Amino acid sequence: MSDVGEAAGALPQPAQEIADGYAVDGAALGLGALLWDGACLPGAQIRVPLGMLNRHGLVAGATGTGKTKTLQLIAEQLSANGVPVFLADIKGDVSGIAAPGEPGGKVTERAGQVGQSWEAKGFPCEFYALGGIGPGIPLRATVTSFGPVLLSKVLQLNRTQEQSLGLIFHYADAKGLELVDLKDLRAVVAFLVSDTGKPELKGIGGLSTATAGVILRSLTVFEQQGAGNFFGEPEFDTAELLRQAPDGRGLVAVLELAAVQDKPQLFSTFLMWLLADLFHDLPEVGDLDRPKLVFFFDEAHLLFDGASKAFLDAITQTVRLIRSKGVGIFFVTQTPRDVPGDVLAQLGNRVQHALRAFTPDDAKALRATVKTFPNSPYDLDELLTGLGIGEAVITVLSENGAPTPVAATRLRSPQSLMGPLAATELASAVKGSPLYGRYAEAVDRESAYEKLTAEHEAGQRAAAEAAGKADAAGRAAKKTPRQPEDDASLVEQVVGSGMFRSLARSVGTQLGREISRSLFGTARRRR
Repeated sequence: MSDVGEAAGALPQPAQEIADGYAVDGAALGLGALLWDGACLPGAQIRVPLGMLNRHGLVAGATGTGKTKTLQLIAEQLSANGVPVFLADIKGDVSGIAAPGEPGGKVTERAGQVGQSWEAKGFPCEFYALGGIGPGIPLRATVTSFGPVLLSKVLQLNRTQEQSLGLIFHYADAKGLELVDLKDLRAVVAFLVSDTGKPELKGIGGLSTATAGVILRSLTVFEQQGAGNFFGEPEFDTAELLRQAPDGRGLVAVLELAAVQDKPQLFSTFLMWLLADLFHDLPEVGDLDRPKLVFFFDEAHLLFDGASKAFLDAITQTVRLIRSKGVGIFFVTQTPRDVPGDVLAQLGNRVQHALRAFTPDDAKALRATVKTFPNSPYDLDELLTGLGIGEAVITVLSENGAPTPVAATRLRSPQSLMGPLAATELASAVKGSPLYGRYAEAVDRESAYEKLTAEHEAGQRAAAEAAGKADAAGRAAKKTPRQPEDDASLVEQVVGSGMFRSLARSVGTQLGREISRSLFGTARRRR
């Protein structure tokens, strides 16, 4: 695209028709200026209404085309409008949103081209890290709340194994066995294939030793990869993501993932847990004048790769329903083909950066992408391969909910730092957060592992005592006739002190009912 500018004034008729589609009466985010016939037209501003940001969206494009800066640009304006934002920082280059940008020739030139009044600004941020791996407030979930569907995804279990894991969670929920960390889950699995535990699931299908072995081996490998840190307490309360700064701006939650970017299955599924937990907790609010939260799901293809039908169905349902709870989701990936059709159909706002067509697969992806856009006066096949860095093809929902015309756009520059925050500044921001003291230190309280271990040891002691009494009684019987009033038989004593019967009384009544789970099988026990 040419850098030729055109002063505000009369626009070419086709350009005017496109610009009219982006006229907004209420609050809106400015994305950039229209590109038409090789010129950038600052008089034709491309905007997205603030109230339409909970109708979800897609930011796509090849590597190096400017997707991250687009996220930064949108996040800044959401924050300025009092809307909290969640961003996953996979490469470690989003943290700069907390610091003012650096003025310079390129920024000034871009601002002039798109009609932007650029001013260096930083935005209020909280920085998080999965399990405390990397810089950030540790973010953890309990195994109980994570649920069987999401855990099956990260353990890469097949359908049968996923169903068996669901049975294990069902049992643990019903009996009040809290699965806080992975050792709790291992303990329950081991118990259910033990001689004592096998009868417990017989009436509802049982758990095969082979399937239990697969699950236990998968958990072992999972822990060896360092994933054990992500599960435990204190569990992160996703309501923290809905906060505003004291000055009324929305807080930008940045999840630093650079240290775990080699665990894509885990972090992508963990992001889905955050969304599922929000969905589980938030009330229905209908259409708002601004979202409660906008959630950017980076590297979205990782979420869908190898996903089971149950998992995909749950994603589709969550995306469809969470809009009415005031949450907008933007999936960020390379091509629309990375997102299943049922999900893509629900993404009303589209920012498509350049695509490459170097291979037959690239050409196929390009043709598929073009088909996802409404009819337009542009030659999209040519346009999408010719866009420069920081340019995109856009269509969003207007204030009345109708799709806007397709608009080739030169995007504005972010006002914050377009690069990583200095390590010392990042560390200072993390330690200075009021949330750091709440989540920094892991807590290992009594849960399923401790309860099962204690009951097992108590059962062994009771059995040993019973055996001793039986032995003593046997010796006494040789000397005196047996009386009817004698103590209970050995079998009665052992059965009466059996691990599960004691467990059912002491633990099974603690909650009094089974946990209610959401679409993803997630659950949270508020304490």
